[in-house]
Amino acid sequence: MAHITRRPFFSHYRGTGTGHVVHLKHGKVAHQGVGQAFWFRPLGTVLSEVPADDRELPLVFRGRTADFQEAAVQGSVTYRFADPLKAARRLDFGLDPTTGVAQGTPLDQVAGLLTELAQEHALSLLASLPLAEALSEGPAAVRARIVEGLSGDPRLGETGLEIVDTRVVAIRPEADVERALRAPARELIQQQADRAGFERRAEAVNRERAIAENELQNRIELATREEQLVARQGANERRKVQEAAEAAKIKALADAERVRIAASAQAEQLRELGEAEASAAAARMHVYEGQDPRILLAIAAQSLAGSLPSIGTLNLTPDVLTAALSSLSSGSSGASGSSAGAGS
Repeated sequence: MAHITRRPFFSHYRGTGTGHVVHLKHGKVAHQGVGQAFWFRPLGTVLSEVPADDRELPLVFRGRTADFQEAAVQGSVTYRFADPLKAARRLDFGLDPTTGVAQGTPLDQVAGLLTELAQEHALSLLASLPLAEALSEGPAAVRARIVEGLSGDPRLGETGLEIVDTRVVAIRPEADVERALRAPARELIQQQADRAGFERRAEAVNRERAIAENELQNRIELATREEQLVARQGANERRKVQEAAEAAKIKALADAERVRIAASAQAEQLRELGEAEASAAAARMHVYEGQDPRILLAIAAQSLAGSLPSIGTLNLTPDVLTAALSSLSSGSSGASGSSAGAGS
């Protein structure tokens, strides 16, 4: 917005960096450009300020496709005033010389012009396309048609307008039609999701089966090793038993041999002892041979007395002593008689 300072008989204009001012004095251009500052007399001056920056114009309009379906087009057009002098002459960009306030609405006129031109070219193309093709390929085609139509329109050149950029954001059908069109895609996405879920489950089952097979293989391997261990332990136990049996057998044979040798030695000893006793007995018998029987009887009594048990205490009563003396006396008498008889 321009800044105007009033003084008596004169006023001062100070522009901005985005406004192109056109100062007409008595119908002739006295000053023009961006960021101008000058003195002027309000009574003989016409001021016009044309925007020098880029302007963005949103576009939203509805149309009908070749299959009679409603569709909304969303986009935008970026423009600028390439020739501000032409724009000031064709559109009302005038400023109040006393206040600097714009007297008209030229930007609204430009917006209406661009909207109508863009809508005309876009709807003509949209009417030749079915809805499915308009939704899939329509934005690029509509944008190209709008750019072509606006670039070749003479009214824009006469107004000093230049199209900087054109964008078509989206072409959207009505809500119920859009939901119907989304249904197959959603169904396809759901099928892909289900397929992914089934594949994930199948992969999980395969992994579980692989884990189970691995565990079974490990159990088989462990059972095989346990069987080998049991067989090895059994073989070791059998070897121990066999070795123990062999050792017991050798010990038994050694004991039997030792007993046999001891028995043989004892028998030999007994035999030799018997032979010695027999020789001694034979010698004794040979000594006693031809001896007096009384001598033999005395020797026998002596031997018998040697084999009798020992007597610790002997009590002689008068009766026993009397009987013994009587027996002794009678024995002596008888012996004397016998001796006498033998002498006779």
